[in-house]
Amino acid sequence: VVPASVATVPLPTMHASPSPSLPEESNPTRHDQGVGRVARRGGGDGLVGVVGGPTGFSVCLTCRSWATLVGAMQSKNKPMTLSRRRFGALCAAGAGVWAQACVDPSKYSEADAESLTRHMAAEKLASGQGPYGRHVYQGYRGLAELPWFDLDKRGRLRLVDDRVPETIDLHAHLGMALLFAAPIDMTSRTDRVHHILDCDGTDAGCELDLDVYINANFTPDDLQAMQWDTVQNILWGSATVRTHTLENLADEMADLRVSKAALLPITMGLPFGDNLAERWLDILAKSPERDHFIGGGSVKLDDPDWRPKLEAQAARGARIIKLHPAVQRYFPDDPRAMEIYETCGRLGLVVFLHAGRAGIEPGFTHQYTMMRGYEPMLAENPGTNFILGHAGARDVEDAMVLGRRYPNAWMGLHGQGITILDRIIREVGTERLVFGSDWPFYHVAATLAKVLIVTESRPEVREAILNGNARRLLGL
Repeated sequence: VVPASVATVPLPTMHASPSPSLPEESNPTRHDQGVGRVARRGGGDGLVGVVGGPTGFSVCLTCRSWATLVGAMQSKNKPMTLSRRRFGALCAAGAGVWAQACVDPSKYSEADAESLTRHMAAEKLASGQGPYGRHVYQGYRGLAELPWFDLDKRGRLRLVDDRVPETIDLHAHLGMALLFAAPIDMTSRTDRVHHILDCDGTDAGCELDLDVYINANFTPDDLQAMQWDTVQNILWGSATVRTHTLENLADEMADLRVSKAALLPITMGLPFGDNLAERWLDILAKSPERDHFIGGGSVKLDDPDWRPKLEAQAARGARIIKLHPAVQRYFPDDPRAMEIYETCGRLGLVVFLHAGRAGIEPGFTHQYTMMRGYEPMLAENPGTNFILGHAGARDVEDAMVLGRRYPNAWMGLHGQGITILDRIIREVGTERLVFGSDWPFYHVAATLAKVLIVTESRPEVREAILNGNARRLLGL
């Protein structure tokens, strides 16, 4: 596992016909052959997985590459001692080999890459020019300037306006202890949460602009520190991640009147330590806070036991299944994924997918999250409800097309700026929009503040987004 800055290589010259956007009317097409080709080029015998959360951090190895590299580093007469340093070097070498082989030009063209660059540039120029004007604050704590929030004696941000309805957060995580990382004590409390992208990481706080996609508020140094912290956590644990406990999340929820949060694990395909779904369901079963949480599950397409695992997670109370095309390295219209979606619908499980390009993940993962790849999933599984995480992120325009077209497409609103959020409400409608914070990557209030700004004169819209739609979706 290596930082994205190391893992990412320049994209090869691409000659595919440009088709960066979804037309308002189109016939969904699958990418079956491309999936097979990419799997073979990527060493399809059990990919270990991209490690990281929705922002995407780094690349790992295929099992085949792992064996090849270990063999190359072994002496014929002397077994290799796999120290942490050597393990990191091994991963870095394998990541570079794998990354160069995994971009499919038929799936991701130069026009696609250019569309992301244009969107990010236009977003920056448009900040503050929308109907709500400029909304820039100093750190998450700076949101106390808004009329709904204040800081308590400990300097913690609190919701103080009793007129704001309670919130149901359908996009949260806990600290992820994987591979060699020691287990996290989920019952511990700390003075404050160190969010992965921490706008309160300095006394002054970062400049938090609510009118851009949220990760645009962080500098390249911030992103590199996040990536390196993730590597440390995978190998031997991280002080940051040790603050991402169930109790700390429960405290932040109480501060902001969040009544329930869905905990979404990700199965990454690692060789060991990759059972977050089972561990988090165990934690919830034992916690006195369990009534404030919604259990989640996750499976991986190439796991031959995905079906019994999915059924077991559902039997233990999981209500939402998290899949992440970029992290798990699959195309959303992969025939194997279609089978999982159909099974989720039969079991009454909602499928939550990371959707769209966030703009800070390794470039080779962008091919997996183009919104055109999500349309067959929606069209061919009308009995399954899907949440498009981040409302398509930087591909929000295409996500809105799907949101209008398919009644089983729900949009998770985390990340979007206030001008875009207002457009989603007006152009897609409010019936299938749900709140998400992406905790612990960000403070819960970062999304809550945006929703409150754009719904100030629309109380029925506020109620629907903050809790009504989630209640209807999950039958709460």
